[in-house]
Amino acid sequence: MKLIAGVDIGNSTTEVCIGEERRDGTIGFLAGASRMTTGTKGTLANVMGVKAALAEAMDSIGRPVSDLSLIRLNEAAPVIGDTAMETITETIITESSMIGHNPSTPAGAGQAVGTLLFLENISTGKPGVPYIVAVSSKFSYEEAAAWLNRYIPELMIVGVILQADEAVLVENRLQVDIPIVDEVRRIAQIPEGKLAAIEVALPGTSVRMLSNPYGIATLLGLNADETRAVTPIAKSLIGKRSAVVIRTPHGNIRENVLPAGELYFHGDTEEAIDIDAGADKIMSALEAAGEIRNIDGQQNTNVGNMLQNIRSQMRRVASDESGDIRITDLLAVDTLAPVEISGSLAGETCMEKAVGIAAMVRTQALPMRQIAGALTAELGVRAHVAGVEAVMASLGALTTPGTQLPLAILDMGGGSTDAALLDEDGRVTTTHQAGAGELVSMLIQTELGLGSRVTAEQIKKYPLGKVESLFHMRLENGAMQFFAESIDPRYYGHVVLLAPGELLKIEEDIPMEKIMDVRREAKRKVFVRNALRALRKVAPDHDLRRIPNVVLVGGSAEDFEIPEMLMEALAEYRIVCGRGNIRGSEGPRNAVATGLLLSYLGSREQEGGGDGWS
Repeated sequence: MKLIAGVDIGNSTTEVCIGEERRDGTIGFLAGASRMTTGTKGTLANVMGVKAALAEAMDSIGRPVSDLSLIRLNEAAPVIGDTAMETITETIITESSMIGHNPSTPAGAGQAVGTLLFLENISTGKPGVPYIVAVSSKFSYEEAAAWLNRYIPELMIVGVILQADEAVLVENRLQVDIPIVDEVRRIAQIPEGKLAAIEVALPGTSVRMLSNPYGIATLLGLNADETRAVTPIAKSLIGKRSAVVIRTPHGNIRENVLPAGELYFHGDTEEAIDIDAGADKIMSALEAAGEIRNIDGQQNTNVGNMLQNIRSQMRRVASDESGDIRITDLLAVDTLAPVEISGSLAGETCMEKAVGIAAMVRTQALPMRQIAGALTAELGVRAHVAGVEAVMASLGALTTPGTQLPLAILDMGGGSTDAALLDEDGRVTTTHQAGAGELVSMLIQTELGLGSRVTAEQIKKYPLGKVESLFHMRLENGAMQFFAESIDPRYYGHVVLLAPGELLKIEEDIPMEKIMDVRREAKRKVFVRNALRALRKVAPDHDLRRIPNVVLVGGSAEDFEIPEMLMEALAEYRIVCGRGNIRGSEGPRNAVATGLLLSYLGSREQEGGGDGWS
């Protein structure tokens, strides 16, 4: 009997299915395995991951890889890398003011306006002049309180800015009740002698004056132009418990604008669209252009630079020196991106409108055949490229119990979304589109301001909870979960992710409700929009009502909420939609690898099979 391997190289994972060709002309499925894809999809770096997955699958049946007769690879060429993502926004640098804030540990309440004075220079203060005293961490809270109390009778001290996290400790020792802002880590940058405003909100509320550009103008005496310039500062302080804004000398206002730019679609018609028009109009222009040959961006703009970087990156990983690197599809989604404010004292950012883009890159090179050649040389087993990804996924999806022709599949992976429609006569219509799980992770990371992509991936995959005591947790759906044994105190008061068998703490101080809203909206923007776009392309006459069944396959079909979102979106078209269960046992995974084995039966003569039994 011949042992045959189907290998699906994806953006994130490489999946293998091992089968045997039986004497009765059928395929018996023996084993499967999944490993992380090594390198960019469609490049020679994939070979290492393929070999590891083959070794794992063959080891599970007690056979060496050398016992394989044939390795069949999915046809991923000429798509290289599948997708590349970037956030595009207008960049504005404003230096009219310096700001700092900490939302959790201020002391006192109210607003204060005064001239900045460092504690070590407090003896130079003049009576009758309101002062805000800045205290570096070289002073302990006891020393700071003692110095302030000493000068409070003769100087008008209206507020305090601390570098250390000691606002409450200082307040408890002061003779007067004044607002105190702490944890301003760049306190050395404070310009002494300049006018500043500080505000501390009551518990459970947020600052009002300093989160309003007109409030800042009122406190610091700004004109109309200066008020417009401090708008990013005001936006960055929305929802904060405490804030400080410092007025720097007139003439320091400077703006450096890099335009978002225009996209140019070269297809059946030529279309141009400004990024600032938003995702909906960008996607409408893409559709109006028809069959896309290439996509360009305006030179010396954010989008132009981004697309040029994508081409350069793909040229390197594909080793293609021909220069024929084309972008043939993209998915645009509206998002918000944090923009750091120049001159900030605590790394403040404000959220600005942005457009997230996933772009698909094609080249004339055929790297999948190079991969097949490398596998043949290294393993001593013949390998070749055997089938188009979406077609193979359709064949694999047909092994899901309860399916019949005509059948549509959505293969939702890490970088791209494939759709295929297999009609009653066996004809297959396919499409391959940019945008899937990796774009969702990018949106989550961008909108939540996360420092780690790993955290964004985990937020995408797992539901949320808030540990409210050592014995109970509030889940994101509002339910309470109680524990017989104490929860690890490290999780107390934190938002956590409910991973299988463990809790994953989110280090950033972000409300659970905001994380949930950003996660769900990112999935809707990418998966729901891309699913409808893909299915319309393969549907007869582009009418979704002519598709009776849709099977969801791929890694993202395992997500705990994406399939339900798609079921809701497709309900109005009376489409039966759900997760696939490949071979009745694999869930939505392994569809392409399974299809590669099934398609072997119809291509044995071309591949040298059918007459050599082992």
